[in-house]
Amino acid sequence: MKKLLITFIISLLITSFQTTALADKPTQDSKELRLQDMLMIMLTPYIREDLNKYYHPKILKDLYPQVTPQNIDVVETKRNHPFGNVLEITFEIEPDDGGHHVLVGKDKMTYQISYGPDVKLINHTHLRTYKYPPPDLHLQGTFDFNRLPHLFKYVLKKPF
Repeated sequence: MKKLLITFIISLLITSFQTTALADKPTQDSKELRLQDMLMIMLTPYIREDLNKYYHPKILKDLYPQVTPQNIDVVETKRNHPFGNVLEITFEIEPDDGGHHVLVGKDKMTYQISYGPDVKLINHTHLRTYKYPPPDLHLQGTFDFNRLPHLFKYVLKKPF
């Protein structure tokens, strides 16, 4: 009975954490969300070009990082002058490898957007480099079926 109660409480805690994490992402389409998506689509070529200059070949030797609007989070937007046409927008971006969608790093970039359209990179801060798998990963095999009985023994021994 005691184990059942503890299991129930833990499952409630996990469920509440999951719903809190999902609450950050919008669940319905809105005008603001559509405008943000349009902005991301328009700025993605500029972001990709600047990330390529930074990542290749200094960090990634064999490929160029790719970025999709889903991996871009808007951190801050501001006008340089009240009701002016010069705006600044700051993003946190996690580019991926373009093929297997393995994230390769995290960056913070600030752009100045003005009438014209004129898009300039003002600041680029590389926050973190993620460990990327070796290029011959596909040759190493993905699963060793000989270890399967050992895995089952481990799972069955573990108390719940």
